[in-house]
This record gives sequence, C-alpha cells and structure tokens, in this order.
Amino acid sequence: MAESMQGLKRTHRCTEVTKADIGETVTLMGWVQKRRNLGSLIFVDLRDRSGLMQIVFDENDIGSQGFEKAGTVRSEFVLAVVGRVEARSGAVNEKMATGELEIRATELRVLSEAETPPFPIEENSQTKEELRLKHRYLDLRRPDIQRNLMVKSRVATLSRNFMAEQGFLEIETPMLGKSTPEGARDYLVPSRIYPGSFFALPQSPQLFKQLLMCSGYDRYFQVARCFRDEDLRADRQPEFTQMDMELSFVDIDDVIEVNEKLLAHLWKEILGIELQTPFRRMTWREAMDRFGSDKPDLRFGMELHNVSDAVKDCGFGVFTGAIAAGGSVRGINVKGQAGMPRKKIDSLTEFVKGYGLKGLAYLAVQEDGSYKSSFTKFMTSEELDKLVNAMDGKPGDLLLFAADKDKLALETMGALRCELAKRLDLIDQKKFEFLWVVEFPLLEYSEEEGRFTAMHHPFTMPMEEDLQYIDTDPGRVRAKAYDIVLNGCEIGGGSVRIHQNDIQEKMFECLGFTKEQAQEQFSFLLNAFKYGVPPHAGLAYGLDRVVMLMLGLDSIRDVIAFPKVKDSSCLMTQAPSPVAAKQLEELGIEVKKTDKE
Repeated sequence: MAESMQGLKRTHRCTEVTKADIGETVTLMGWVQKRRNLGSLIFVDLRDRSGLMQIVFDENDIGSQGFEKAGTVRSEFVLAVVGRVEARSGAVNEKMATGELEIRATELRVLSEAETPPFPIEENSQTKEELRLKHRYLDLRRPDIQRNLMVKSRVATLSRNFMAEQGFLEIETPMLGKSTPEGARDYLVPSRIYPGSFFALPQSPQLFKQLLMCSGYDRYFQVARCFRDEDLRADRQPEFTQMDMELSFVDIDDVIEVNEKLLAHLWKEILGIELQTPFRRMTWREAMDRFGSDKPDLRFGMELHNVSDAVKDCGFGVFTGAIAAGGSVRGINVKGQAGMPRKKIDSLTEFVKGYGLKGLAYLAVQEDGSYKSSFTKFMTSEELDKLVNAMDGKPGDLLLFAADKDKLALETMGALRCELAKRLDLIDQKKFEFLWVVEFPLLEYSEEEGRFTAMHHPFTMPMEEDLQYIDTDPGRVRAKAYDIVLNGCEIGGGSVRIHQNDIQEKMFECLGFTKEQAQEQFSFLLNAFKYGVPPHAGLAYGLDRVVMLMLGLDSIRDVIAFPKVKDSSCLMTQAPSPVAAKQLEELGIEVKKTDKE
C-alpha cells in the first residue's frame, strides 16, 4: 500500500550526493532500477533524472519492519529513503557517477507500487519502437532519453539568454492564424462562431514576425511551435519546435554573423567544442554541381564530376542521348573500390532506380590499368581514356555514372554519394561540418502545377543584380536566401525579405497571383507595408533537428517527449480519433464516409 511523504522533504537528487556528504543524513526519492537480496542485506539501485545511487538496507539500521518492507520492493516502485552517506563497503562501481558511495537506509517509505513494465527501463533499449512509443511515459524514464531532453532544455535556455544579450525581444505570435496557399499543407481548426470558416495552425511565424519588424521591434526571437501536414521522415514531425528570429536594418552578413556566434556558444557550452568561425559558404549552384545536394555532407570527399564534355561525342548512346536531350552525365570516383563485387554494384543500381534513374553505368580501373566496364564495347579506347582522365581515375578506382536530366542525375548521384559513404564507413561521426548555402534560385518551375513556385516563400528578396531577368527569365533569378547546413542536414534557413511594394507585386505576379488574390490572401501584410517598413531579414532553426545532430542521434523522435509516428498518429493516446456527433454539429461539420470505411 502506498505511503505518504508527509514530514519528509527530498534533500538531494541521487547524483547530487558527493564525498563531501559522507557522514551526513540525506533524503532521496526515486524509482527502483534494480533490487538484490543477499539475505542479511538488501541492495537497491535508486534512479531519478540525475542518475543512480546504491541504497543498502540492513536490519540493524532500519529495523525488522523496514527491512521486511525493503524485501517487497520491485522494479519501478517509487521510494523515499532516509539514510547516512557512506563510502562503499564493497567494490567501487566506476560506471556509476556515485560508484564510490552508498546510502545506509534508516527509513523507507513506498510512495507508489508498480506493475512489471512491458519492457526494461534501460539505456539503448532494443525493444521495438512501436511498443516503447505506446508506453512512452515509461520510455521517457530511460536515462539516455532523459539526457536528450535535458540537453534540449539547456539549448533553449542558453539560446534565449544569448539572444537577449544580443538585443532580441522574445515575443509570442498566434497559434490560430489564416491559411495560406504556399508551402506544405496546413492543419485546419474549424471555427464554431464562423461556421464554414477555419483557422490554420502556423507552419512558421513568418508573416507575424515580419509585421513585428513593421512595428519597430527591431530584433525578435521566439521558441515557437509549428505544424505541417506532410509526410514524415526520420528528421520530420507534424508538430515541431522552431527557434525563430527576425532582424531590422540588416543584410545577409549581419544575420549570418549573429547566428555563427549563437551556434559557437551552444557547441562550447553543451559539448565543450570550440567551433571555427566564420563557417564555409557555398552557392547553391556549386553545392549541386559538386555534391548533388543543397545540403551537402562535407565530412567526406567523393565529389561529383560533370563529364558531359568528355563523352558528348562518344559511341555510347545512353551518354550522348542524355546530353542531346538537354541533360548531363555525372560521375563519382569511388577510390580503391575497383574490386567491388558485381552483386554490390547491382544493389547500387537498385538504389538509384528508387530515385527514378533508369540505371547506373560503371567502369573499374584495374590495377594493371585496363578497364572493366558495363559499356566498354560502345566506346573506343581513346574515348574511355578521356572519360577516366576527366574522373581523375587511377588504378584501383571504381567509376559510377548517371546520365539523365540534369536535376535527376545530380540529385540521384548526390544520394548515391551519401549511401556509398555509409556502406564504406567513410564518415567521421565525431566531426561537425557547418556550411552556409547561399544564392538559391528564387523560383522553381513546378511541372505538376504548370507555374513557378517560390523555392523558399513569396516574401524572399531577389538579388538586386538579377531583378533585370524577372520578366524574361525568372528561373535565372537568385534569391537573397541562406540555409545553415550541418553534416548533410539543413538545420535552419532564412532570407532577406522584400520590403518594397513594387518588387513584392512582381513576385506575386511571377507566382501566378492576380492583384486581387494577393490582396485576399495577404492583405494584412501588404497594408502594413504601406505605412513604412524597414529592410529586414530572418532565420529559423529546427530546434529538434539541431539537438538530434548535436547528440549524434539518428531520429528526431529521440529528442521529442511525445512524438508522432510515420502516419502522424500518437500510439500512446491513439490520436487522432473520432469526436462526438454533438461536437461536429456545433461546428457545422459533417464527416463524409469513404468507400474504404
């Protein structure tokens, strides 16, 4: 039966007890990690969020009743223990922070009993994730998950304090806003008072933070909850946390400078690592050409080669056909892998087919300098030599090629580069390689919609020198946009915003908006711009993603207390779920049954 803690007050967390406390009486409270009954002595490892402490129950210290009670405790019972701090009587446990100490219990209260949990509460659990997420309240007791969330809390606190010192004001923006047509799908919230009308949960505080700049707040910061109704991956969730900022009277370099200082501060305080600033910068075009990605992983080499010029007149139709159709031939030199078995090369071919590429051509440079290839019979020895030279091929190298439309060839080979690095163990997991990717295209053409769409959002400023092309060649216009990339993941992105009405109108025109449509969707912003708007720019980080990479984790779910799974559902609460007919009636909503249902 559970007992009260009345009259007791916790004096320390488990690992707050140190050698300086030897001889003192302390009161600890926590969960039973493990119990060992040796007959005359009972040992319990007590756990709280700080770690473990060994408790020793001896009948001579705690009395027969207390000793008997100690014999009944099991894993995950919640205990309050009063006792003396002593140096360990047995062997020191170097794996525990408190491994040189123990508490000789003089009083025990069982605050709560527990059923046997469905899986062990232990670090690096091998239990299936579905079972752990179903019982997330237990999974959250694991020391590694608790450490992750404590680091995330510290990152948020350090960021708030740092930004305040840099003159930023923390201001909250609304959760219930207006649905906008650009970007990911919105989560909609029906209005009871305005039947048939809906609020949208924010995908980001973008428009509101721009309005705050119009209102003269100069530097804004917020740790903001955001929502996007999109398909999930390991580093995405339908609801997530942004560290969001906006600055007035600045340009790109000002935003980059304050953010490099912030990241250097976080890495020093959390990991004890001195980051070298300024970080590298690379244009979007260079990143795509060299790495096939706008978020390249710089922890390893294996850069892409454009060999179109070397093969444009060769006898291999796959290469020449792609170039004639306006595409290109891109290659990767996999150093020292000429002996890779055909079975493994075939598995790489299957990998690229998953990206829409029809196949993968290969050429192995043998140790004797001869070539073994899937296409040697179509090319002369001179043509093959020219290709190998263009790839900087040496004996022992394996050369892999993709020939297709430029975008597909680049993106596929970029993905293959990362896949090869994983398979060949080329990645130094302890390295942190930061990179600013700049000069993104302002617009990208959507075949599906038959129009240009904003690569970032409709309020991104074009580069001044490219404004001359906005009517004649909009795809050529570069944006004053920048992403901060870490180890092949985009952790944040931002841009200088448009603050001139004529440029904003031109941007809407490029995106296919009529003046009436732009006014209908964004009237509050456009009206605000009539009353004096400063030049402004901003950036937002995915806080969860930053912490995931900082801690070297594979999944964003390990830094979120109550994450969703791939289909956006919560296994623990069973959300989303149907609601009562009365609630729908109040909202004027009728649910249409599908054939599947």
